[in-house]
Amino acid sequence: MTDITYELRDRTAWIGLNRPQKRNAINDALLRAIEAAVRRAQGEARAMVLFGHGPCFCAGLDLAEHRAREAPEVFHHSRAWHAAFSLIRRGPIPAISALHGATVGGGLELAAACHLRVADGTAFFALPEGSRGIYVGGGASVHVARLLGAARMMDMMLTGRVLSAAEAERFGLAQYLVGAGEAPAKAAELAARVVEMAPLTVLGVLQALPRIQDMSEEDGLFVESMMAALAQTGPEAAARLEEFTAKRGAKVAGPPA
Repeated sequence: MTDITYELRDRTAWIGLNRPQKRNAINDALLRAIEAAVRRAQGEARAMVLFGHGPCFCAGLDLAEHRAREAPEVFHHSRAWHAAFSLIRRGPIPAISALHGATVGGGLELAAACHLRVADGTAFFALPEGSRGIYVGGGASVHVARLLGAARMMDMMLTGRVLSAAEAERFGLAQYLVGAGEAPAKAAELAARVVEMAPLTVLGVLQALPRIQDMSEEDGLFVESMMAALAQTGPEAAARLEEFTAKRGAKVAGPPA
């Protein structure tokens, strides 16, 4: 059994964590496999979906491997996680995570590296590092805190609070909440939309928008104008706008009742 499964479907790469007997806990081999699969996806797909085989998405760091490390090794190990997850976050194609069961610790950090998160009703979210006498090392201090807010992350780490799927959706950790077993289907639906996006629009959403959040208001608005100028004068934008003005493009409809 390989640590990762990989399948290309309709311009979307499906990357499956495949250590079900270990609840897809991330060891060094799996981290390398994730990175390799992501690089492959970015070379041949327009979107990617990350999911977990077995009872959960990912139960986090493989502590059996981690406890043998000294402090300098832990530091560099953490930086390796940052690099791998940054490859997803800063990469050229959108990443969607389909979440079920345990999405905790490093598994939550992996989910947070994705651009869209779909949680089914069985998913639950935790940062158990505090109760284990350690600290997060896969980027949660920045990225999970930005999604949840620092106060909620403090609560999770200090008290061991576990968030349900409904709470995760309400707090902004997951953008979509679906029934048990339905996350892959919803992720496929979203991916089908994403792969049709104009490349320059995707560039702006993935590369400009996250950076604008760290800028001053004036700098952020300047970058927005630059991105608008780039995207709206491209050949694909011209074709799509012409289609819309000719009344061939679909209009925005309200959400389903």
